[in-house]
Order: sequence, then structure tokens, then C-alpha cells
Amino acid sequence: MSNTDPFAAIADPNRRFLLEELRRAPKTVNELAEGLPISRPAVSQHLKALLESNLVSVTSEGTKRIYTVNNRGFDKLNLWLDQFWA
Repeated sequence: MSNTDPFAAIADPNRRFLLEELRRAPKTVNELAEGLPISRPAVSQHLKALLESNLVSVTSEGTKRIYTVNNRGFDKLNLWLDQFWA
């Protein structure tokens, strides 16, 4: 269940960067942290917000957590934005 407003989640530039990276390919926290000037724990906190807003999903592979864009999570954003082009 999503708890965070997806618009609030994407308001942060670091989170938008994470979404752009995940759009290209699924990645781990460590892989995502390489492209940002923030700590790995900070990346994890940003990913938590994106998870809570249903914009990303995560799967476990052994000890790794692999993050991907959750396309269905963007439905709420798309529905709201689409009203301006109808």
C-alpha cells in the first residue's frame, strides 16, 4: 500500500536521479550510490520513500536487493497529468 504522495517523492532531485538510473536498468543500492554525492544510507532512505509511494519495487537475490521502476506506480501520476491534455 502506498503511503507517500508520488508527487512529493519525485520532488527531490536525488530521487529523480534514482528513477532515471532505474529506468535504464535494475540496480542495487551500492550501484545507485556510485552516481550520487550522498551516502549509501541516504540512498536507502530515498529508495524507501520511492517504495512507499509505489514508484519502485524491490526483489531479493541472495543478499542483494535489486530495485526497479514500478510502472504501475506511475499510473496515479499519469492519470492526474493526462487531464491537462484531454
